[in-house]
Amino acid sequence: MIIIADSGGSKIDWRLIENSGAIEQASAPGFNPYYQPIEDLSRNVKDVLLPKIKEKVDKIFFYGAGVSSEKNQETIKRAFLEFFPGAHIEIGWDLLAAARALCGHEPGIACIMGTGSNSCLYDGKKIIGNVANLGWILADEGSGANIGRKFLVDYLREIMPEALRKQFHARFPLTREEFLEKVYQQERPSAFLASFAKFIFQHLKEPYCYKLIYDSFAEFYEHNVMKYENYKNLKVHFTGSIAFYFSDILRQVASDKGITVKNILEGPIAGLTLYHQNDLN
Repeated sequence: MIIIADSGGSKIDWRLIENSGAIEQASAPGFNPYYQPIEDLSRNVKDVLLPKIKEKVDKIFFYGAGVSSEKNQETIKRAFLEFFPGAHIEIGWDLLAAARALCGHEPGIACIMGTGSNSCLYDGKKIIGNVANLGWILADEGSGANIGRKFLVDYLREIMPEALRKQFHARFPLTREEFLEKVYQQERPSAFLASFAKFIFQHLKEPYCYKLIYDSFAEFYEHNVMKYENYKNLKVHFTGSIAFYFSDILRQVASDKGITVKNILEGPIAGLTLYHQNDLN
């Protein structure tokens, strides 16, 4: 059996490929080793994954946010070895997952735009370039967390149109202090901020909301995609909920900047499953 995991800021998508070729799936809360203790991942494995395992696990491919450092990779590998001591374990960052799922064996620029955002230059086999990812506090242009942060600032400072502000208050009837507590004191603040994207999507006819998304995507292209040499001659691909649901605006901004966007997928897990089916042998 092979286990594949795509771990983002909001959730982990699990796929289990049995020796017969049958595929099972599961989901669990997201995990990022920079923001969460490894015990969170171990709890997910124990509570969500183990009940679904019917065969010996031979290989595990874990892709996730925050796993580019060797230290974090080793920490995650040790967590899996506690449950699957004989398995071959490969830990790859979420960008490699995106590149394999979106580009296959073709060169291109693979991007993630969900709770967080990132990008890479892919030569068809490996990642050969990456604009430094600085996380949702410093950067993450175009991400749900970044968009949500800007939206919340404008809400709390009464910058956005009053009618929109009233509608948002009806959906999120929290005080200023309660909002700040969720951002600064509670777990997974980036996921909380990204949760505002659904409201923004439902109000895209509001010029404020459309401009917020357009400008955020423009920032992503300018500070990420356009930093790669020869970007205009490469196809740009996206995975992630923000890219998927706001794809019309994402493509419009790209067109305005002379960028060619091809694939936009909600998540990479289906592509990764196809990619790794050969590993059964």
